[in-house]
Amino acid sequence: MQVPLLRLQCGCNSYDWGKKGKDSAAARYAAATPSDNFTIQEDKPYAELWMGTHPSLPSKDLTTGRSLLDLVSDNQALMGTDITAKYNKKLPFLFKVLSINKALSIQAHPNKKLAEKLHAKDPKNYPDDNHKPEMTLAITPFEGLCGFRPLKEIAHFLATIPPLRELVGETEAKGLEEIASSSSSTPEEAKARLKAAFSSLMKTPRDKVAAKSKELVQLAQSGSITPGPSVNTSEELCELVQRCDRQFPEDIGLFVLFFLNYVKLSPGQAMYLKADDIHAYISGDIIECMASSDNVIRAGFTPKFQDVDTLTDILTYDHDPPEQQLLQPVPYPYATLNGTAYSSGSESLLYDPPIEEFSVVRTELKKPGAKATFEGLAGPSIVICTSGEGKVSVGPKTEDIKEGWVYFVGATAELVIESSSDDMVTFRAFCEINDGAKENGVHH
Repeated sequence: MQVPLLRLQCGCNSYDWGKKGKDSAAARYAAATPSDNFTIQEDKPYAELWMGTHPSLPSKDLTTGRSLLDLVSDNQALMGTDITAKYNKKLPFLFKVLSINKALSIQAHPNKKLAEKLHAKDPKNYPDDNHKPEMTLAITPFEGLCGFRPLKEIAHFLATIPPLRELVGETEAKGLEEIASSSSSTPEEAKARLKAAFSSLMKTPRDKVAAKSKELVQLAQSGSITPGPSVNTSEELCELVQRCDRQFPEDIGLFVLFFLNYVKLSPGQAMYLKADDIHAYISGDIIECMASSDNVIRAGFTPKFQDVDTLTDILTYDHDPPEQQLLQPVPYPYATLNGTAYSSGSESLLYDPPIEEFSVVRTELKKPGAKATFEGLAGPSIVICTSGEGKVSVGPKTEDIKEGWVYFVGATAELVIESSSDDMVTFRAFCEINDGAKENGVHH
């Protein structure tokens, strides 16, 4: 029987938008575990550390070099029978660290039904047949675009930014303004008008976008963009346009900024994006957890394949203020923190989105000797330490854990994390089916 605590070696992807060299948390964490083929190069961008069984970059058991996918396929006890059966011997979630230096594509992830269709039609650009709802937790201060702004905000920008209005077109701009000021419109009507305006913007010919983007950047340079009812400041919006223009000159994304909520998260804050929600990340280091899929429908801020028709077609067109996207954590009920931990402000918080594939627990142990004991889970989990150091134990097996170290914890195993430094922070992603009832000391 495999001891249900395995230290993992995890791969790091280099994409253009990643932070360079040791500035990248993803690279530092990857380099914390010995590897034959990974050394940090100072001028290279490092974007994503992947933790899980996804075939594009599967994690390996550090001791044996076997892939985690092989281990959990061969050993049902590591995953738990329910999850092995339901998710076809693969981890249902993909856990990542992202280090973002410049904007990454304006995108959405398809729902399950659409993912199956896109994958069948175009497997090169849509490699998975699975949906990809995801959650973002900030490790450092983070900025991103998330969901459509409330319609009154978009209407204000259409009225005050002439190049934006010209790209959207007079008919669609008026239609959106009418619905934004109407008190009698239905949610369906509001979404239809938003879809018409946004689709019209997204389908503008490139040469026109390029010409109008110069006008937009001039407005930003002169400080002439006003926030109206938006929570953003004029300085923020003008700076954002200029920064994104330096990264992606003449890009449609510069105009999309005024349709989407501009969100800032502090460390420990989180947002949840359901399938078909539009978003883009701008800067920061984050923990990301998602259903195990690599499907992305892109339309702006990217040199990669773009699929504007599919994107504009499938979006939810929900238009809520950004605080409705934030996921509020609650104290995690199945962790016991020892006495010194409580008195020193240590905490274990559960981020639990409304889907089955994953939840995440963030545990902060404030002082050396602080300890958290987690009851066994009915499913598998992966733990990464993002700061500080200490020990991690399952049964008789105790291992060191330091910044960037990653462990797989098998189903039903009680886990103990003990800090030997100040401010030790760990994130643990897990999956359980039918959460709630508990039997035999293990949640089900």
